[in-house]
Amino acid sequence: MHRNQIKASPELESGIGSELSGIVFKTKESQVAEFLRERILSGLFQRGQKLRQAEIAKMFNLSITPVREALKLLEAEGYVLGASHRGAIVAPVELNQVEELYELRLELETRLAREAVKRMTPQDVESLIRMNDEMTAALAANDMVAYRRTNFRLHFRFYEMADQSATLHFVRILWAKYPFELLAVIPNRLADVIAEHRIFLDALKSGDGKAVIRAVQAHIESGHRKFRKHYAAELGQARK
Repeated sequence: MHRNQIKASPELESGIGSELSGIVFKTKESQVAEFLRERILSGLFQRGQKLRQAEIAKMFNLSITPVREALKLLEAEGYVLGASHRGAIVAPVELNQVEELYELRLELETRLAREAVKRMTPQDVESLIRMNDEMTAALAANDMVAYRRTNFRLHFRFYEMADQSATLHFVRILWAKYPFELLAVIPNRLADVIAEHRIFLDALKSGDGKAVIRAVQAHIESGHRKFRKHYAAELGQARK
């Protein structure tokens, strides 16, 4: 465990079960922020939904202060809008930004992948494989919340290994703005994601760093290519 870091607090774990158990955080507000990120990206908290400080604090069995600070952090990252003493609103999708977001994702996530490969242990790889297996089980059970939450965890557990905090921060911002919930409803996309993950994980397991980078790039490109095709009309309207 790194200096000045703590595991998910008993108070927070009692409020959310054991979902963040074993994950290391610096502060309670970082714990709350990560939980809210997952809930937004998994679709439990939907675009435009009001997030009230008091309700979140009660959910976590925490005081208002770390919740307020977590919402401020998420506002800076673009996950929410209008953070105040009352709460915030989950930020809406802006389709006119999607192409720029995609290009930035491709560049920055490739950078993180390149650095993460150098630091991965066999145990790290196995943990990512287990997450992909969890996604497979969630898809079979039609549990889209668990599927999308685990997808988020898999990607960021890998990217965190890069030890590139500034780049990781910018990628969090990109994920806040990229319309993953629209991508998830494209026919066969969810199964494709799992298959694309397997290619990247097989490359990781074999220690082929160049193949890992190619697989990560192909994964991002594949999703966006299908997004452009499926939402061509909406994207054309957004450009006007």
